[in-house]
Amino acid sequence: MAEDTQPTTDDAELKARVDAYVDEVWDDVVEDIRTLVQVESVEDLEHAEPGKPFGPAPAEALRRALAIADRLGLKTTNCEGYLGFGDVPGADGKYVATICHSDIVPLGLGWTVDPLDVTRREGYLLGRGTQDDKGPLVVSLYAAAFFAREVERSGKPLPHTLRAMIGANEETGMADVEYYLEHYPEPDFLFSPDADFPLICGEKGVYHGKFTSAAVAGERIVELDGGTVPNAIPGLATALVRADAASLPAAEGIAVEDAGDGLARIKATGKGGHASMPAGTVNAIGVLVRYLLDQGICGEGERTFLELERTLTASTDGSTMGIASADDKFGPLTCIAGTVRTRDGRFEQTVDSRYPTSTTGSRISSCLRQLAQRHDATYDVLADAVPFYIEPTSPEIHALLATYSEYAGVDAHAFTIGGGTYARHFKRACAFGPHEDKPTPEWVGIEHGPDEGVNEEDLKRALKVYIVSIARLMRLPLE
Repeated sequence: MAEDTQPTTDDAELKARVDAYVDEVWDDVVEDIRTLVQVESVEDLEHAEPGKPFGPAPAEALRRALAIADRLGLKTTNCEGYLGFGDVPGADGKYVATICHSDIVPLGLGWTVDPLDVTRREGYLLGRGTQDDKGPLVVSLYAAAFFAREVERSGKPLPHTLRAMIGANEETGMADVEYYLEHYPEPDFLFSPDADFPLICGEKGVYHGKFTSAAVAGERIVELDGGTVPNAIPGLATALVRADAASLPAAEGIAVEDAGDGLARIKATGKGGHASMPAGTVNAIGVLVRYLLDQGICGEGERTFLELERTLTASTDGSTMGIASADDKFGPLTCIAGTVRTRDGRFEQTVDSRYPTSTTGSRISSCLRQLAQRHDATYDVLADAVPFYIEPTSPEIHALLATYSEYAGVDAHAFTIGGGTYARHFKRACAFGPHEDKPTPEWVGIEHGPDEGVNEEDLKRALKVYIVSIARLMRLPLE
């Protein structure tokens, strides 16, 4: 461990002040999370305009986050609606940054609480964005606010500027950080509170593609619709078909209703989750497709596409698609079918793959194009970001891991993930909490799912970890 990140006697006094601060502000933290959760900040490019590049709702969430930062004593900047930040100015030209985001994935179905409010229940906060990433965003602002107070109390500036960055496009494209890096210098070190503790030093490649059927919809299947975003396993999928609803048999995860005019609507229910963590999920598109095939509810051309869908949803490690791969840093590849839509009379199916260093996006593309050809479909690559990895040996990462270890009472080590965070866009960066890998009650949902929730005590401890970590980063020269 770097010598200047070792705990000192001053740290004991710092931690006592941090404890008192967190107890003082916590109810305000929760209410500020509520203020952001109330905005349905899903990307809406159809209504984008200057100052609102991702639509009005993401712009409103960014505005509210900056208002919170301003109230907390940070010097705020709105970067034309792409992103914003709040600063605690430092003595030199270097800066340490955090980055979170105020946009969300679509609400989806299956909620038992109001997704656009914070429900406080038995030590958890429930609502869309409480975990990903509005809860951690507010925590990062209050971490910066602690240092704004310290500067005011002492009359001395921080050694380096502290910048709390607020993204507005993390869930769909990260065009916010692309804009930022075109207009502002990179931070000397950055961490993103949008993942898990202890610390993430690498991220799999993130790959998106789309299959399009040659078959024209309408022979038996009028419409297929499922999923909310390409980077989530769908928990619900539906088909509008030419069939007598009363004649269709019951099946697990399937509900059938009469849609009139000789049509039936078939609804399939699965168990959704994030594309990078498919273990334990059930893809509703797969449930739907298997039912349609088993009951013969398809024309010949439609059957070919359904067979493709069955292949795509039969595994999450890419084995049924011929793209399975693994390495010692990241483990196995994942690949899931995300959204299915009916557009211009044809069916479109997106896929999301998170891949290790043992394969490439071009290899995945080649295999999936061949798969498409065998099922009379076309295939298009939508995005391909290569794996990100940094050796966890820098003084900055040592400082973060040491702080988390002290608070958690464990010997913490860095690890890698399948998800893609903001960290991969920066040269000296990592993802650092705030979530803990531990059991939660069944009624607490995961990120991107219904009843998304976060443990309050985990967030409170994260706020303490972030403050002490930043204090230690301020002692480093940031070479």
